[in-house]
Amino acid sequence: MICWAEVSGWRFTPNTLQRGDPILRFIHTADWHLGRLFHGVHLTEDQAHILQQFTDLVRQSKPDLVIVAGDIYDRAVPPPDAVALLNDTVSEIVLGLKVPMLMIAGNHDSPERLGFGSALLSQQQLHMISDVGQVGTPIRFEGSHGTVDVIGIPYAEPAVVRERLGDEAVKDHSLAMRAILGAVKKPRGKSGRSILVTHAFVAGGKVSDSERPLSIGGAESVPRSKFAGFDYVALGHLHRPQTVGPKLHYSGSLLKYSFSEAEHTKSVKLVEMDTKGSCSVQEVSFSPLKDVRRIKGHLKRILEEQPGRTAKNDYLMVSLLDKGAILDAMGKLREVYPNVLHIERSHLGSGDGAPGRNIDHRRMSDEELFSAFFTEVTDGDLTSEQRTSYVETVSAMRRDEREADK
Repeated sequence: MICWAEVSGWRFTPNTLQRGDPILRFIHTADWHLGRLFHGVHLTEDQAHILQQFTDLVRQSKPDLVIVAGDIYDRAVPPPDAVALLNDTVSEIVLGLKVPMLMIAGNHDSPERLGFGSALLSQQQLHMISDVGQVGTPIRFEGSHGTVDVIGIPYAEPAVVRERLGDEAVKDHSLAMRAILGAVKKPRGKSGRSILVTHAFVAGGKVSDSERPLSIGGAESVPRSKFAGFDYVALGHLHRPQTVGPKLHYSGSLLKYSFSEAEHTKSVKLVEMDTKGSCSVQEVSFSPLKDVRRIKGHLKRILEEQPGRTAKNDYLMVSLLDKGAILDAMGKLREVYPNVLHIERSHLGSGDGAPGRNIDHRRMSDEELFSAFFTEVTDGDLTSEQRTSYVETVSAMRRDEREADK
Protein backbone atom coordinates (compact mmCIF):
# COMPACT_ATOMS: atom_id res chain seq x y z
CA MET A 1 0.00 0.00 0.00
CA ILE A 2 1.28 3.43 -0.96
CA CYS A 3 -0.09 6.54 0.75
CA TRP A 4 -0.02 9.38 -1.75
CA ALA A 5 0.18 12.14 0.87
CA GLU A 6 3.17 10.58 2.64
CA VAL A 7 5.40 10.09 -0.38
CA SER A 8 7.40 12.97 -1.80
CA GLY A 9 8.54 12.67 -5.39
CA TRP A 10 6.70 9.34 -5.62
CA ARG A 11 7.14 7.16 -8.70
CA PHE A 12 5.39 3.89 -9.48
CA THR A 13 7.74 0.92 -9.26
CA PRO A 14 6.46 -2.42 -10.60
CA ASN A 15 6.68 -5.42 -8.31
CA THR A 16 7.09 -8.18 -10.85
CA LEU A 17 7.31 -6.84 -14.39
CA GLN A 18 10.65 -6.69 -16.12
CA ARG A 19 12.02 -3.23 -16.81
CA GLY A 20 12.31 -2.45 -20.51
CA ASP A 21 9.19 -4.45 -21.47
CA PRO A 22 6.40 -2.56 -23.30
CA ILE A 23 4.12 -1.79 -20.35
CA LEU A 24 0.49 -0.66 -20.40
CA ARG A 25 -0.29 1.41 -17.31
CA PHE A 26 -3.82 2.17 -16.13
CA ILE A 27 -5.66 3.34 -13.01
CA HIS A 28 -8.76 1.51 -11.78
CA THR A 29 -11.18 3.33 -9.49
CA ALA A 30 -14.92 3.10 -8.81
CA ASP A 31 -17.82 4.15 -6.60
CA TRP A 32 -17.20 7.89 -6.42
CA HIS A 33 -20.83 8.52 -5.37
CA LEU A 34 -20.58 12.23 -6.12
CA GLY A 35 -23.35 14.13 -4.34
CA ARG A 36 -23.39 11.72 -1.39
CA LEU A 37 -25.01 12.68 1.89
CA PHE A 38 -23.49 11.11 5.01
CA HIS A 39 -25.86 11.32 7.98
CA GLY A 40 -27.23 14.53 6.47
CA VAL A 41 -23.81 16.05 5.70
CA HIS A 42 -22.96 16.97 2.10
CA LEU A 43 -19.63 15.37 1.14
CA THR A 44 -18.89 17.41 -1.99
CA GLU A 45 -15.98 19.27 -0.35
CA ASP A 46 -14.52 15.97 0.90
CA GLN A 47 -14.88 14.41 -2.54
CA ALA A 48 -13.28 17.39 -4.26
CA HIS A 49 -10.32 17.11 -1.86
CA ILE A 50 -9.76 13.44 -2.76
CA LEU A 51 -10.32 13.95 -6.48
CA GLN A 52 -7.65 16.63 -6.55
CA GLN A 53 -5.19 14.08 -5.11
CA PHE A 54 -6.45 11.58 -7.67
CA THR A 55 -5.80 14.05 -10.49
CA ASP A 56 -2.31 14.68 -9.10
CA LEU A 57 -1.70 10.92 -9.20
CA VAL A 58 -2.78 10.82 -12.86
CA ARG A 59 -0.48 13.73 -13.63
CA GLN A 60 2.55 12.08 -12.04
CA SER A 61 2.03 8.41 -12.94
CA LYS A 62 1.11 9.19 -16.59
CA PRO A 63 -1.23 6.22 -17.17
CA ASP A 64 -2.39 5.16 -20.62
CA LEU A 65 -5.98 4.92 -19.37
CA VAL A 66 -8.18 5.76 -16.36
CA ILE A 67 -11.07 3.38 -15.61
CA VAL A 68 -14.05 4.28 -13.38
CA ALA A 69 -16.18 1.18 -12.75
CA GLY A 70 -19.57 2.68 -11.99
CA ASP A 71 -21.56 4.65 -9.40
CA ILE A 72 -20.11 7.92 -10.62
CA TYR A 73 -22.99 9.74 -8.93
CA ASP A 74 -24.85 8.78 -5.78
CA ARG A 75 -28.30 9.09 -7.28
CA ALA A 76 -30.07 9.25 -10.61
CA VAL A 77 -30.54 13.03 -10.47
CA PRO A 78 -27.31 14.37 -8.95
CA PRO A 79 -27.10 17.85 -7.39
CA PRO A 80 -25.50 20.61 -9.50
CA ASP A 81 -22.33 20.78 -7.42
CA ALA A 82 -21.73 17.06 -8.01
CA VAL A 83 -22.14 17.54 -11.77
CA ALA A 84 -19.74 20.49 -11.67
CA LEU A 85 -17.16 18.46 -9.72
CA LEU A 86 -17.29 15.61 -12.24
CA ASN A 87 -17.00 18.08 -15.12
CA ASP A 88 -13.94 19.75 -13.58
CA THR A 89 -12.25 16.41 -12.81
CA VAL A 90 -12.72 14.72 -16.19
CA SER A 91 -11.88 17.93 -18.04
CA GLU A 92 -8.57 18.22 -16.23
CA ILE A 93 -7.69 14.56 -16.87
CA VAL A 94 -8.91 14.17 -20.46
CA LEU A 95 -8.36 17.66 -21.87
CA GLY A 96 -5.60 18.95 -19.61
CA LEU A 97 -3.50 15.81 -19.12
CA LYS A 98 -4.55 14.09 -22.39
CA VAL A 99 -5.30 10.81 -20.60
CA PRO A 100 -8.24 8.76 -21.95
CA MET A 101 -11.00 7.78 -19.52
CA LEU A 102 -13.56 5.00 -19.62
CA MET A 103 -16.55 5.23 -17.27
CA ILE A 104 -19.52 2.89 -16.90
CA ALA A 105 -22.86 3.41 -15.16
CA GLY A 106 -23.46 1.76 -11.80
CA ASN A 107 -26.71 0.93 -10.04
CA HIS A 108 -26.86 4.46 -8.54
CA ASP A 109 -26.45 6.19 -11.89
CA SER A 110 -29.08 7.14 -14.44
CA PRO A 111 -27.97 5.48 -17.71
CA GLU A 112 -29.68 8.14 -19.83
CA ARG A 113 -28.25 11.11 -17.96
CA LEU A 114 -24.74 9.72 -17.58
CA GLY A 115 -24.68 8.68 -21.21
CA PHE A 116 -25.79 12.03 -22.64
CA GLY A 117 -23.44 13.13 -25.42
CA SER A 118 -21.37 9.93 -25.19
CA ALA A 119 -20.80 9.75 -28.96
CA LEU A 120 -19.39 13.27 -28.98
CA LEU A 121 -17.37 12.81 -25.80
CA SER A 122 -15.74 9.63 -27.13
CA GLN A 123 -14.08 11.73 -29.84
CA GLN A 124 -12.22 13.50 -27.03
CA GLN A 125 -11.31 10.11 -25.44
CA LEU A 126 -13.95 10.25 -22.70
CA HIS A 127 -15.87 7.02 -23.11
CA MET A 128 -19.18 6.86 -21.20
CA ILE A 129 -20.79 3.42 -21.36
CA SER A 130 -24.19 3.50 -19.71
CA ASP A 131 -26.46 1.31 -21.80
CA VAL A 132 -26.37 -2.44 -22.39
CA GLY A 133 -26.79 -1.72 -26.09
CA GLN A 134 -23.32 -0.14 -26.16
CA VAL A 135 -21.58 -3.31 -25.05
CA GLY A 136 -21.33 -5.08 -28.42
CA THR A 137 -17.87 -3.99 -29.58
CA PRO A 138 -14.86 -3.54 -27.28
CA ILE A 139 -13.04 -0.22 -27.30
CA ARG A 140 -9.47 -0.53 -28.50
CA PHE A 141 -6.88 1.71 -26.90
CA GLU A 142 -3.67 2.10 -28.85
CA GLY A 143 -0.51 3.78 -27.69
CA SER A 144 3.25 3.55 -27.54
CA HIS A 145 2.91 0.49 -25.32
CA GLY A 146 0.76 -1.58 -27.65
CA THR A 147 -2.99 -2.10 -27.77
CA VAL A 148 -5.62 -3.38 -25.36
CA ASP A 149 -9.29 -4.16 -25.89
CA VAL A 150 -11.56 -2.89 -23.12
CA ILE A 151 -15.12 -4.14 -22.66
CA GLY A 152 -17.34 -1.97 -20.47
CA ILE A 153 -20.52 -3.55 -19.06
CA PRO A 154 -22.69 -1.06 -17.15
CA TYR A 155 -25.05 -2.15 -14.42
CA ALA A 156 -28.39 -3.33 -15.75
CA GLU A 157 -31.19 -5.06 -13.93
CA PRO A 158 -32.04 -8.56 -15.21
CA ALA A 159 -35.43 -7.32 -16.47
CA VAL A 160 -33.70 -4.66 -18.56
CA VAL A 161 -31.20 -7.17 -20.00
CA ARG A 162 -34.02 -9.60 -20.75
CA GLU A 163 -35.88 -6.91 -22.69
CA ARG A 164 -32.89 -5.39 -24.49
CA LEU A 165 -31.37 -8.71 -25.57
CA GLY A 166 -34.64 -10.54 -26.10
CA ASP A 167 -33.52 -13.39 -23.85
CA GLU A 168 -36.39 -14.73 -21.75
CA ALA A 169 -34.00 -16.99 -19.82
CA VAL A 170 -32.52 -14.01 -17.97
CA LYS A 171 -33.99 -14.23 -14.47
CA ASP A 172 -31.14 -13.07 -12.21
CA HIS A 173 -27.85 -11.18 -12.30
CA SER A 174 -25.74 -14.24 -13.10
CA LEU A 175 -27.83 -15.09 -16.17
CA ALA A 176 -27.86 -11.42 -17.16
CA MET A 177 -24.05 -11.28 -17.12
CA ARG A 178 -23.85 -14.49 -19.14
CA ALA A 179 -26.24 -13.08 -21.74
CA ILE A 180 -24.34 -9.79 -22.03
CA LEU A 181 -20.95 -11.47 -22.35
CA GLY A 182 -22.42 -13.80 -24.93
CA ALA A 183 -23.40 -10.79 -27.04
CA VAL A 184 -19.95 -9.21 -26.91
CA LYS A 185 -17.89 -9.32 -30.07
CA LYS A 186 -14.31 -10.18 -29.30
CA PRO A 187 -11.88 -8.69 -31.77
CA ARG A 188 -8.46 -8.73 -30.16
CA GLY A 189 -5.59 -6.29 -30.51
CA LYS A 190 -2.20 -7.41 -31.73
CA SER A 191 -1.08 -7.89 -28.16
CA GLY A 192 -4.12 -10.04 -27.32
CA ARG A 193 -4.65 -8.13 -24.07
CA SER A 194 -8.15 -7.50 -22.73
CA ILE A 195 -9.74 -5.72 -19.78
CA LEU A 196 -13.32 -6.12 -18.57
CA VAL A 197 -14.95 -3.26 -16.64
CA THR A 198 -18.24 -3.97 -14.89
CA HIS A 199 -20.40 -3.10 -11.89
CA ALA A 200 -21.60 -6.22 -10.10
CA PHE A 201 -21.61 -8.22 -6.89
CA VAL A 202 -19.17 -11.05 -7.54
CA ALA A 203 -19.61 -14.12 -5.33
CA GLY A 204 -17.16 -14.13 -2.43
CA GLY A 205 -16.91 -10.34 -2.14
CA LYS A 206 -17.14 -8.69 1.30
CA VAL A 207 -19.91 -6.13 1.67
CA SER A 208 -20.28 -2.92 3.69
CA ASP A 209 -23.31 -1.11 5.09
CA SER A 210 -23.19 1.63 2.44
CA GLU A 211 -23.90 -0.48 -0.65
CA ARG A 212 -27.42 -0.55 -2.02
CA PRO A 213 -28.61 -4.14 -2.63
CA LEU A 214 -28.84 -5.01 -6.31
CA SER A 215 -31.98 -7.09 -5.92
CA ILE A 216 -34.82 -7.73 -3.48
CA GLY A 217 -35.48 -11.35 -2.62
CA GLY A 218 -33.44 -12.72 -5.52
CA ALA A 219 -29.94 -13.82 -6.42
CA GLU A 220 -27.73 -10.76 -6.92
CA SER A 221 -24.29 -12.39 -7.01
CA VAL A 222 -22.39 -13.39 -10.14
CA PRO A 223 -20.02 -16.39 -10.05
CA ARG A 224 -16.35 -15.64 -10.62
CA SER A 225 -16.27 -18.19 -13.42
CA LYS A 226 -18.30 -15.85 -15.64
CA PHE A 227 -15.22 -13.60 -16.05
CA ALA A 228 -12.73 -16.17 -17.32
CA GLY A 229 -10.59 -15.15 -20.28
CA PHE A 230 -9.82 -11.56 -19.34
CA ASP A 231 -6.39 -10.33 -18.26
CA TYR A 232 -7.84 -7.89 -15.71
CA VAL A 233 -11.40 -7.44 -14.44
CA ALA A 234 -12.03 -3.95 -13.01
CA LEU A 235 -15.00 -4.20 -10.68
CA GLY A 236 -17.25 -1.66 -9.04
CA HIS A 237 -20.09 -1.87 -6.47
CA LEU A 238 -18.44 -3.25 -3.32
CA HIS A 239 -16.87 -0.46 -1.27
CA ARG A 240 -14.10 -2.47 0.37
CA PRO A 241 -10.89 -2.67 -1.73
CA GLN A 242 -10.41 -6.39 -2.35
CA THR A 243 -9.37 -9.09 -4.77
CA VAL A 244 -12.00 -11.80 -5.28
CA GLY A 245 -10.07 -13.88 -7.80
CA PRO A 246 -6.64 -14.04 -9.45
CA LYS A 247 -7.61 -11.32 -11.93
CA LEU A 248 -10.77 -9.87 -10.34
CA HIS A 249 -10.29 -6.63 -8.41
CA TYR A 250 -12.56 -4.19 -6.58
CA SER A 251 -10.90 -0.81 -6.21
CA GLY A 252 -13.39 0.14 -3.49
CA SER A 253 -15.15 3.45 -2.96
CA LEU A 254 -13.55 6.87 -3.15
CA LEU A 255 -14.30 7.63 0.53
CA LYS A 256 -15.71 5.86 3.58
CA TYR A 257 -19.47 6.07 3.19
CA SER A 258 -20.58 4.25 6.36
CA PHE A 259 -19.24 3.68 9.85
CA SER A 260 -18.86 -0.01 9.00
CA GLU A 261 -15.97 1.13 6.77
CA ALA A 262 -14.11 2.95 9.54
CA GLU A 263 -11.26 0.43 9.46
CA HIS A 264 -11.00 0.37 5.65
CA THR A 265 -8.08 1.97 3.84
CA LYS A 266 -9.57 3.50 0.73
CA SER A 267 -7.43 3.37 -2.40
CA VAL A 268 -7.25 3.08 -6.17
CA LYS A 269 -5.50 0.38 -8.18
CA LEU A 270 -2.48 1.38 -10.21
CA VAL A 271 -1.82 -1.44 -12.67
CA GLU A 272 0.94 -2.28 -15.13
CA MET A 273 0.27 -4.93 -17.77
CA ASP A 274 2.99 -6.55 -19.85
CA THR A 275 2.73 -7.80 -23.43
CA LYS A 276 1.40 -11.18 -22.25
CA GLY A 277 -1.34 -9.64 -20.10
CA SER A 278 0.37 -10.31 -16.77
CA CYS A 279 -0.42 -7.54 -14.29
CA SER A 280 1.37 -5.91 -11.40
CA VAL A 281 -1.11 -4.19 -9.09
CA GLN A 282 -0.40 -1.61 -6.41
CA GLU A 283 -2.88 0.20 -4.19
CA VAL A 284 -2.49 3.94 -3.75
CA SER A 285 -4.38 5.59 -0.89
CA PHE A 286 -5.15 9.26 -0.32
CA SER A 287 -5.56 11.50 2.74
CA PRO A 288 -9.21 12.46 3.34
CA LEU A 289 -10.20 15.92 4.48
CA LYS A 290 -12.02 14.28 7.39
CA ASP A 291 -11.68 10.64 8.38
CA VAL A 292 -14.59 8.41 9.41
CA ARG A 293 -14.00 6.90 12.85
CA ARG A 294 -15.74 5.09 15.70
CA ILE A 295 -14.80 5.77 19.30
CA LYS A 296 -16.04 4.12 22.49
CA GLY A 297 -15.95 5.05 26.14
CA HIS A 298 -17.62 6.96 28.97
CA LEU A 299 -18.71 10.48 28.15
CA LYS A 300 -16.50 12.17 30.76
CA ARG A 301 -13.39 10.34 29.56
CA ILE A 302 -14.08 11.12 25.90
CA LEU A 303 -14.58 14.82 26.68
CA GLU A 304 -11.30 14.94 28.64
CA GLU A 305 -9.22 13.59 25.77
CA GLN A 306 -7.16 16.02 23.73
CA PRO A 307 -7.75 15.22 20.06
CA GLY A 308 -5.37 16.55 17.44
CA ARG A 309 -6.43 19.45 15.26
CA THR A 310 -7.30 17.10 12.39
CA ALA A 311 -8.80 14.26 14.43
CA LYS A 312 -11.25 16.49 16.26
CA ASN A 313 -12.95 17.35 12.93
CA ASP A 314 -13.38 13.74 11.80
CA TYR A 315 -16.82 12.26 11.21
CA LEU A 316 -17.50 10.23 14.36
CA MET A 317 -19.82 7.57 15.69
CA VAL A 318 -19.57 7.49 19.48
CA SER A 319 -20.49 4.40 21.50
CA LEU A 320 -21.19 5.54 25.05
CA LEU A 321 -20.70 3.09 27.90
CA ASP A 322 -22.50 5.20 30.51
CA LYS A 323 -25.42 3.35 32.11
CA GLY A 324 -27.45 6.26 33.43
CA ALA A 325 -29.36 9.05 31.76
CA ILE A 326 -27.28 11.73 30.02
CA LEU A 327 -28.56 15.22 29.33
CA ASP A 328 -27.73 16.51 25.83
CA ALA A 329 -24.94 14.04 25.09
CA MET A 330 -24.74 15.13 21.46
CA GLY A 331 -24.39 18.81 22.37
CA LYS A 332 -21.61 18.10 24.86
CA LEU A 333 -19.72 15.90 22.43
CA ARG A 334 -19.96 18.44 19.63
CA GLU A 335 -18.29 21.07 21.79
CA VAL A 336 -15.11 18.97 21.41
CA TYR A 337 -15.87 17.01 18.24
CA PRO A 338 -18.02 19.21 15.96
CA ASN A 339 -18.69 16.38 13.49
CA VAL A 340 -20.16 13.74 15.76
CA LEU A 341 -22.86 12.25 13.54
CA HIS A 342 -24.24 9.36 15.56
CA ILE A 343 -24.37 8.23 19.19
CA GLU A 344 -24.84 4.58 20.06
CA ARG A 345 -25.93 3.26 23.45
CA SER A 346 -26.37 -0.42 22.71
CA HIS A 347 -27.17 -1.43 26.30
CA LEU A 348 -30.37 0.64 26.43
CA GLY A 349 -33.52 -1.38 26.00
CA SER A 350 -31.67 -4.71 25.90
CA GLY A 351 -32.08 -5.89 29.48
CA ASP A 352 -35.71 -7.04 29.60
CA GLY A 353 -35.21 -10.25 27.67
CA ALA A 354 -38.01 -9.45 25.23
CA PRO A 355 -37.64 -11.17 21.86
CA GLY A 356 -36.13 -9.01 19.17
CA ARG A 357 -34.78 -6.36 21.53
CA ASN A 358 -31.17 -7.10 20.65
CA ILE A 359 -31.69 -7.09 16.89
CA ASP A 360 -29.71 -4.44 15.03
CA HIS A 361 -32.31 -3.28 12.51
CA ARG A 362 -29.69 -1.25 10.62
CA ARG A 363 -28.17 -4.51 9.40
CA MET A 364 -31.43 -6.04 8.22
CA SER A 365 -32.41 -6.06 4.56
CA ASP A 366 -35.58 -4.33 3.38
CA GLU A 367 -37.28 -7.67 2.98
CA GLU A 368 -36.30 -8.75 6.51
CA LEU A 369 -37.56 -5.46 7.95
CA PHE A 370 -40.90 -5.77 6.15
CA SER A 371 -41.25 -9.38 7.21
CA ALA A 372 -40.59 -8.47 10.86
CA PHE A 373 -43.07 -5.57 10.63
CA PHE A 374 -45.70 -7.83 9.08
CA THR A 375 -45.26 -10.39 11.84
CA GLU A 376 -45.44 -7.71 14.54
CA VAL A 377 -48.68 -6.25 13.14
CA THR A 378 -50.53 -9.40 12.08
CA ASP A 379 -49.02 -11.93 14.49
CA GLY A 380 -48.37 -14.18 11.49
CA ASP A 381 -45.66 -14.86 8.93
CA LEU A 382 -45.60 -13.80 5.29
CA THR A 383 -46.84 -16.45 2.90
CA SER A 384 -44.78 -17.23 -0.20
CA GLU A 385 -47.36 -15.43 -2.35
CA GLN A 386 -47.22 -12.33 -0.15
CA ARG A 387 -43.43 -12.36 -0.17
CA THR A 388 -43.38 -12.61 -3.98
CA SER A 389 -45.85 -9.73 -4.24
CA TYR A 390 -43.68 -7.61 -1.94
CA VAL A 391 -40.53 -8.32 -3.97
CA GLU A 392 -42.21 -7.49 -7.28
CA THR A 393 -43.74 -4.27 -5.91
CA VAL A 394 -40.52 -2.98 -4.35
CA SER A 395 -38.46 -3.90 -7.42
CA ALA A 396 -40.85 -1.92 -9.63
CA MET A 397 -40.72 1.04 -7.23
CA ARG A 398 -36.94 1.05 -7.32
CA ARG A 399 -36.88 1.01 -11.10
CA ASP A 400 -39.22 4.01 -11.15
CA GLU A 401 -37.20 5.75 -8.43
CA ARG A 402 -34.03 5.64 -10.50
CA GLU A 403 -35.55 8.15 -12.91
CA ALA A 404 -37.72 10.09 -10.49
CA ASP A 405 -36.90 13.74 -9.88
CA LYS A 406 -35.57 14.33 -6.40
